[in-house]
Amino acid sequence: MCEVPACPLVSVCSHTRVRVPERAPGPAPPRPAGPPRSLPADAAGGAGPDRAEPGHSRGATSQTPAMSRTPLLLLLLLRGLAAGRPAAAATPRLKLSFPELRARHGLHHFSLEHSCCYEALLLDEERGRLFVGAKNHLLSLALDDISQRGRKIYWPAPVEWREECNWAGKDITAECMNFVKILHPYNRTHLYACGTGAFHPVCAFIEAGQHAEEPVFKLDPHHIEDGKGKSPYDPRHTAASVLVGEELYSGVATDLMGRDFTIFRSLGRRPSIRTEQHDSRWLNEPKFVAVFLVPESEDPDDDKIYFFFRETAVERQQGLGKTSFARIGQICRVRACTGRGAEGQGAQGCHLLLLLTPVSSLPWQNDMGGQRSLVNKWTTFLKARLVCAVPGPDGADTHFDELRDVFLLQTRDKRNPLIYAIFSTSSSVFQGSAVCVYTMADIRRAFLGPFAHKEGPNYQWVSYQGRVPYPRPGMCPSKTFGTFGSTKDFPDEVIQFARHHPLMYNPVLPHGQRPLFLQATVPYTFTRIAVDRVTAADGHYDVLFIGTDVGTVLKVVSVPKESWHRMEPLLLEELQVFQDSSPIISLQLSSKRHQLYAGSSTALAQLPLHRCSAYGKACAECCLARDPYCAWDGNTCTRYVPNTKRRFRRQDVRNGDPNVLCSEDPRRDAVPQKQLYGVEGSTVFLECIPKSLQARILWTYQHNLNDPQREVQMDERVVRTERGVLLRSVQRSDAGLYLCHATEHGFTQPLLRLSLEVIGARQATGAASAGEPQLAAGIPGRKVWYRDFLQLVERPPLGATDKVCQRLWSRGRPPTPARSAAGPPGRGQGEEPRRARRRRTHEGPRAERGPRSASPW
Repeated sequence: MCEVPACPLVSVCSHTRVRVPERAPGPAPPRPAGPPRSLPADAAGGAGPDRAEPGHSRGATSQTPAMSRTPLLLLLLLRGLAAGRPAAAATPRLKLSFPELRARHGLHHFSLEHSCCYEALLLDEERGRLFVGAKNHLLSLALDDISQRGRKIYWPAPVEWREECNWAGKDITAECMNFVKILHPYNRTHLYACGTGAFHPVCAFIEAGQHAEEPVFKLDPHHIEDGKGKSPYDPRHTAASVLVGEELYSGVATDLMGRDFTIFRSLGRRPSIRTEQHDSRWLNEPKFVAVFLVPESEDPDDDKIYFFFRETAVERQQGLGKTSFARIGQICRVRACTGRGAEGQGAQGCHLLLLLTPVSSLPWQNDMGGQRSLVNKWTTFLKARLVCAVPGPDGADTHFDELRDVFLLQTRDKRNPLIYAIFSTSSSVFQGSAVCVYTMADIRRAFLGPFAHKEGPNYQWVSYQGRVPYPRPGMCPSKTFGTFGSTKDFPDEVIQFARHHPLMYNPVLPHGQRPLFLQATVPYTFTRIAVDRVTAADGHYDVLFIGTDVGTVLKVVSVPKESWHRMEPLLLEELQVFQDSSPIISLQLSSKRHQLYAGSSTALAQLPLHRCSAYGKACAECCLARDPYCAWDGNTCTRYVPNTKRRFRRQDVRNGDPNVLCSEDPRRDAVPQKQLYGVEGSTVFLECIPKSLQARILWTYQHNLNDPQREVQMDERVVRTERGVLLRSVQRSDAGLYLCHATEHGFTQPLLRLSLEVIGARQATGAASAGEPQLAAGIPGRKVWYRDFLQLVERPPLGATDKVCQRLWSRGRPPTPARSAAGPPGRGQGEEPRRARRRRTHEGPRAERGPRSASPW
């Protein structure tokens, strides 16, 4: 194959992707008529599942071992039953590599020598800073460009702590360091940070200034305190926390061996409080993921703290081994200076009361532990199972139980945010990841439902049918209960019931009764998630950014299928953010600056939320992208800005129909055309690569412009590849016009028109022996070098291609005059000739040069 413009061998000389096969002996098989063979269509999903039975999700009461369920689950997922959509939807529309993102799409990187593990990220929009916690360091970077020089604090563990850690058998370089795990805003001028401290958890206050212009970033050495119950000892353990007011609520392991896990309240003036110790009914080997404060009602005394974690399930069936369940737990927030004891006081009065009043006399509200039982222990702690499952036939659901990350998306009603959570499977045979969405209404319904209770001869977990004491365990002692100021005033039967019944019987089911988005049989696992609610021309859309364990970020938009109550995901992009494919361990999103920040064990990355220009230069390509960040402005695909005065803005995220939006585009019918030549009996490659990986390519053929178009049928001689169609043993009848069409979302558009002219084998052979005959009579104004062309088509030896290309390129250059023996003009006979410059690049084999975008940071 060669193109007429510029040089007929440019495409062959520049790219050697296609290997030209040998000519098959004997006559070529005839091209069959009829439509091309296609893969069978994916089956559509069935109806949604019914509401789960009390205690478990549908089918959970008749669990089977994971190994026996794997073939059925894999079959269901591969058939596309997971979300009622074709499995092809799991293919990203665009797939951008690390060099592409660095060169053209604003990817920035940052890393420190002798540091790692950029796990704690704190995004401060007011200061315009990204605060980062890493190994032995705290960083303050600019939100606009993290690659610019920022500020850093060196915060290592003391030498004696490191030596003690090493004596305990830990690795002094990999474990006996200070890994910063906790980073929160404390007030307008300070941050609160905690680290592992070489297995000696430590916390400190960081002065960061009040405004972006203040060049302040320093650690206060006089306010370093013990981090037990706030940060884990082991850097491999996870911790989740939230700072509410001046108190830290954290889920963490509080011992050196990592066996005593607890939900802990610390900091502030009041006594610390924790979960019941060494009771598997409360916590059983948990892995804490996230913590959030969510208002319950207009009364601030009803505010609750929600913990998300996974743990070994106590309600599992005997003989099945350890089973991991995802959980959500709740506790009541403790408040001071509220209620009857300090009603009507302002903020200054409350502050003075905290300073001047003894701790034992302060008017604390809500959960303060029990009076005689559960002293300094949570009395409002409850937990329920989070279910993320694909409904299957006869209750054989596919469960994603390994909770990985949670994102709380705020809505207009602060009491009802949306909970986005990512899960993975616990099976070593079947691997998959899923995103499920939960509403606060479903979460509150589960905590108001029946309690789980163990009874019967086999000690089975059943719904508790007895009398529940008043006030109901889990309720906050606010103004609703007129006689209870705190949990210390609760009756003993309430405290005892709460101690023995922390688990709810009904699980929390996802919105829509199924995952919003899932990926199965892919070589990666979801690790982190961030969600942005975007205003588009036709509504509001949630855009999901999902980090993986291979250093990529998936961009997914949730659009309504039939109505706004039933959503379907669209996988827009797959972005290779880290070149070394290191797992993404942290993810933060700035809606104000339209930037995404990702952290791994090796570096930090920053990239824009949108790359509108990458979708294409036509209106149809921009419309088919269905990206709520992008719109067609009449000339290019650019960022969509709501509430602007620009009239010509075309966007349709919900339907993505170019027939409606792009009917007046003058470039709609403009199809680029290329001329190709092939020799009879050789091989020709028709290359056509759509920008969208979700597009289906269709080839049509017509002998000339007046003939009707016919679909190109695939057979042994006509082979479809990822980049086009390969014509083997080219015949005279193959000459004509080939049109490449892309079909996506029900819309078909032409991409490329190829005009193929076939030269007879005898004619080409005669042209080769005659040098350069005038066989190009059919091509006015053009001259074709058939000898060079045949050398390429007939599989020349190694290096011949470069020689042919060199000869062609040299023909276009002006001839260089030959130098005489006496030397060049202008130099005398007695003068010594100038010594030629020696180029070291020609002395040996040329070293392979990497792409410019892969240069060291």
